[in-house]
Parts: sequence; structure tokens; C-alpha cells
Amino acid sequence: MKALSEQEAAKYLTLHLKEWVLEKNAIKRDFKFKTFIEAFSFMTAVALEAEKLNHHPDWSNGYNRVNIALTTQAANGITQLDFDLANTIDRIVKKFCVNCSLNLISI
Repeated sequence: MKALSEQEAAKYLTLHLKEWVLEKNAIKRDFKFKTFIEAFSFMTAVALEAEKLNHHPDWSNGYNRVNIALTTQAANGITQLDFDLANTIDRIVKKFCVNCSLNLISI
């Protein structure tokens, strides 16, 4: 899979993934939840979908925060696979918020 140019990636984000930012050859989004359990439950849901795509995020969790960075190592850059996973993550967040009393804040 071929890496996209910075301009192509920026355009896609502007049109389709407004909550994500382009930074250091990756697309990133940070989340803040009310509790650790809510943050970790979100991460578990993302992990299951990432495994299906065979594309795994670089991420970290500190108490109620989850920071996600997506890039395709094999292409040495951002590919459509990163956008696919980001869209999946955005769908999970929407479902997750409906199914729980989550106060999600994009930080």
C-alpha cells in the first residue's frame, strides 16, 4: 500500500475526519472519558476492530485519557488503511457514547 502525500492526507482529514490532526507522519486524536473503566472499555472495543483490519494503533492510556496515532509502518506513512481505522474508531466512539453514560471530550 502506497503512502499518501501530506497534502492528500490533510485534504482527507478536512473532508472526512475533522476531529483528527496530521502530525509527524501520522493522524492523531486524543480522547478524555469520565473514568478509567470507560477509557479502557473504549480501547478494548477499538482493539477488537483493529485486529479485524490487521492494523493496530499506536496509543497510550493515562487514567481517563486515550491518545491514538495512526500510521502504516510498512508504507512509512499514512495510507487509506489509517483512514479506515480512524473512521472505525469514530463509529465506535459514537456507539460507545450511546451505550453508556460517557462524557466524551475530544482534547
